Amino acid sequence: MQKPSPSPSRQTRGSLAHADGLRGEDIARQHLLADGWHILLHRARTPCGEIDLVASKNDHLAFIEVKKRANCQTASEAITMRQRRRLMAAAELLLTAHPEWTYEGISFDVIAIASTGSLRHIRDAFRQE
Repeated sequence: MQKPSPSPSRQTRGSLAHADGLRGEDIARQHLLADGWHILLHRARTPCGEIDLVASKNDHLAFIEVKKRANCQTASEAITMRQRRRLMAAAELLLTAHPEWTYEGISFDVIAIASTGSLRHIRDAFRQE
């Protein structure tokens, strides 16, 4: 009788999740480029946190969080209120650091990616309270 294989360690699961997240960001980036967006920053790190993508299109600036899950609905629901606050604080720091970014509109978007590779770009997914 064959022994069941041990479940992956926490570190291995974390590494796999990180790699899957990077693939999701690449899918999102390719989608945005194909849709006419310009990628200004990818994985923008600030003291408040990281923003996956900062992109512009038609005088609009978007701070974009990418989530990859089993389906798009689960992915879109995966952003907690705490994470939203961190994203907004990080965006504020980036806007201060880049005074040349002058746009008519600014939004916080989510790109939800299903494990099948399908995606949903949710424009203006949340706002500052």
